[in-house]
Amino acid sequence: MTPPSVLVVGAGIAGPTLAYWSARNGARVTVVEGARSPRSSGNPVDVRGPALPVAEAMGVLPALRARATSVRTLRVLGPSGRTVARVRSSPEPGSLELPRADLAAALHEAARHDAEFVFGDTVTGLHADGAGVDVVFERAAPRRFDLVVGADGLHSTVRRLAFGPEREFVRPTGLLVATLPLGGTAPDPTEVLLHNVPGRLVSVHPGRGEAMAAFIFRHAAGVTAAELRDAAAQRRIVTEAYRGVGWRVPDLLDAVRAAEDLYFDEVSLVDLPGWSRGRITLLGDAASCLSLLGEGSSLAIAGARTLAEALAGHLADPASALRRYEQAHRARVTPKQRAMRRSAALLVPATTLGLTARNLAARLLPTRA
Repeated sequence: MTPPSVLVVGAGIAGPTLAYWSARNGARVTVVEGARSPRSSGNPVDVRGPALPVAEAMGVLPALRARATSVRTLRVLGPSGRTVARVRSSPEPGSLELPRADLAAALHEAARHDAEFVFGDTVTGLHADGAGVDVVFERAAPRRFDLVVGADGLHSTVRRLAFGPEREFVRPTGLLVATLPLGGTAPDPTEVLLHNVPGRLVSVHPGRGEAMAAFIFRHAAGVTAAELRDAAAQRRIVTEAYRGVGWRVPDLLDAVRAAEDLYFDEVSLVDLPGWSRGRITLLGDAASCLSLLGEGSSLAIAGARTLAEALAGHLADPASALRRYEQAHRARVTPKQRAMRRSAALLVPATTLGLTARNLAARLLPTRA
């Protein structure tokens, strides 16, 4: 019999992980990615909890450890830049923090020999019936697959084509985020600097050899779809939000104005009543985005393994397998989404009173996980 075929859209974190496990379960896997080569932002992300045994079983943990950051402390600064507190990180045993691009590269390397990877193309049409999905591509000829998985992130094309417009499922939190590399090393590779004024945070992360800056700020008016795609508008929004803020912020804003690779987006939650429509399903941020604290990558890895296990031997009739996958993985994701607003309030207090209370708590509780 011909092995069942799976199309995975997106070659970030979830996509290559699913490709690896699905291929080992006997499927013919194709991964299509809009970028012309493996790439992802360099923002630091975590590999922890349920993602650790998955990464270990894939044989990628040594590569991830070699690329991990050395962060051990968060140094909280007051409005003037004076140190308010040092918060020692107490991660669970074995957990890692590393640049997202390095994690994506390691997962791609693990999967590339067992799956077909197509870069520089994307899906433009999905036509499903009870036996499969006819897929139209921007560049390649149309093909038919037994299953299509959208692992293409917060602004998922698969979700839009199969489920409906993004505005129906993506819930902005009122926070915007912008990150960029700073082109040099940090003075202390073990320490992240956090500087707040009400409603605005700027951090400097040492990364792994190259420091990065992050701006996370409250923006009640939100942004338009056009602004999300316009680099000049993004730089203007960040610059206006941080005008008049002290410490190193003026110099960091100069870096924003000059940056060629500024990452900018709304911090959002994805909320769908169901992750599957027939033989089309969603994975990772496309199904349940957690775009604030780096945990989305761990959940994407764990979710990909859960989906592959549920589908093993059931691609001829995947409906019950997709229900099992969603039930199991929602149990992991839902508590994290509920905690996200509380985390945002601690990271970016909206008021002077809230910022004072957060800083006091940081002084009184110098060690936290």
